[in-house]
Amino acid sequence: MMTDQERIGWIDCATYYRLLERWRFAPVGEPFLQGEVGEHYNKVMKQRRSEISAEEHARISKAIDWTQPTREA
Repeated sequence: MMTDQERIGWIDCATYYRLLERWRFAPVGEPFLQGEVGEHYNKVMKQRRSEISAEEHARISKAIDWTQPTREA
């Protein structure tokens, strides 16, 4: 299990694609999206989004899709 500092480190290094993907498919109670870590995630995600065009955002969003990959048990 990751610590909050490790989560913040992951967030700081993540691309907009990875941030949006985690955001879109996060389960209820996802530690990356709660408390101080969640506030940091939101801040970094907004910053990354401001750094790309609307067309690039649309391309990334379409690439991620809304269908979460099936995970086998």
